[in-house]
Order: sequence, then structure tokens, then C-alpha cells
Amino acid sequence: MLLLQLLVNGLVTGCALGMVAISFSLVFATTKIFHVAHAGVYTMAGYLTWSLITHGVPDALAMILSVAVCAIVGALIQNQLYDRLERRRATPLVVLIASLGLLAVMQNIIAAVYTPNILQFPSPWSSRMVSVGSIRLNYTQMLTVVIGLLAYVATVQFTTRSILGKRIRAVASNPFLAEITQLAPRSVYVYVIAIASALVALPGVLVPLDLGLQPYGGITPLLTATVAMIAGGVGSISGAFVVAVGIAVLQNLSLLVMPGEWSIGVTFFIFVIFMLFRPTGLFVAR
Repeated sequence: MLLLQLLVNGLVTGCALGMVAISFSLVFATTKIFHVAHAGVYTMAGYLTWSLITHGVPDALAMILSVAVCAIVGALIQNQLYDRLERRRATPLVVLIASLGLLAVMQNIIAAVYTPNILQFPSPWSSRMVSVGSIRLNYTQMLTVVIGLLAYVATVQFTTRSILGKRIRAVASNPFLAEITQLAPRSVYVYVIAIASALVALPGVLVPLDLGLQPYGGITPLLTATVAMIAGGVGSISGAFVVAVGIAVLQNLSLLVMPGEWSIGVTFFIFVIFMLFRPTGLFVAR
């Protein structure tokens, strides 16, 4: 049944978008930086994994190494770019432009090295199909759902139960008070972007594993994740994830009544209407 298949496809896409949304939400809620270069890290993860696999590294190890490298890159972005701009008292607009510039540099380097053409992963297992009644999913799609749900639960548990997670929440709540109580916000920001970069690397690998690699493929997921973060409530991990899944399901179900190119426009239209009636978001950050 087409309706059921579109619903399941929406859940798969939603789990991938949910990981982007919670990682972006974690960065923005804590640092107040609109980290556009996050899309570059997302893209880099897929290409790095592809390179490792084509050079004979086992798929699972290649994914783990890519996640680790992305975490390091995220930490370097915070330490070498955002922190330096903050020390020079740069305005949020300057930081945003710097992040946009970094994204453009990352995307164009990737396009120059790998070409702008779509690349497919040399992993036959990823496209093997499994049928459950009338629903058909491949291994990558099932893995995306499992990892997406695990990433969501792990992030919620980390931010609410771990010492570092509570420290991050304290800094996000009041950076000035965190500074005078010696919680070292600057070091927390490094941890946050490193963790968020590792998180976004997961869908950055899984989505291209299913659909192929493109140098500029990270922008649309980031835009959708931004909508999910705001509509879900800035700072709410659950809100970002749930709304991201809802958006993806809505986009897929809209294919029943309209062409695919209209689905993103409809999503943003609904977002504008939603913001008019509930500008604080669906969930409250805790």
C-alpha cells in the first residue's frame, strides 16, 4: 500500500533529520551560534567514509573513524574560528558570515577533490531489500531508524544525567553565571560542537549510503533541521527530534497529492503558520 510505504519512508527520513536537528539544537542552545558550517561537517562525513571504504577499510570501522574525525573537526572549528571571533568581540552577524564562508570553503574543496557528480558507496549490503508485507526497506534505511532512535535516547540521557551534560545545560542556561562559578564556558563550547559534529556525522554517512554523495547535499537537511529546532522549541532535544520526524512524514505523505518539488515549500508554509500561533515552539526546553 502506497500510503503505508510513504509513511515508513517518512519515518526513515525523519530519524536522519532528527539526528541533524538535535545536534544543531545542542550547538545553538549552548553557544548561541548559528553554526551553518554544520552542513559542511555533515557532507564531509559521507565523503570521508566513502574514501576509507574504497581504500579497503571495513565499513563499520570507516564509519567510526569518520565520526571521530568529524568530532575533531568540530572542536577545531570552535577553538580556531568561533572562539577567536568571540575574543575579538565579533557580532553574531560576523560569526554567521564566517560560518557561511567556512561552509562554502568545505563544500568547494569537496567538489574539487571528488567532483560534483553523485558518488555511490561500494557496499552491496546497503541496498539489499527486506520486505515486511507490502513495506520494503533496505538495510541502510533500517539502520538509519535504529541509529537515529538510539542517538536520540543517548543524547537525552547524556544531557540530563551525565556531569558534562548538566554542565552543558548550566552554561546554556546562563553563560555569565557559568563563567563566575568556574564552569569554563569556552571549554564547554568545544565539547558541545565536538559532540554535535559526531552526531551529525551519523546521518552524514547513512543518508549518502542509501542515496549517494553530493558535495552540496548538506544544506537542505540543515534548513529542515533548523525549522524542526525552532518549531520544537529551542533547546529541547525531544522537540527537535519529534518535529523533524513529523516534517519528514508530512513531506513524504504530501507526495500523494502534489509533486515532490513542492513538499519543502509546503513544509515551510506550515512552519510559518505554526510560528504565528505558537512562536515559543511545541516543547519547552528542560
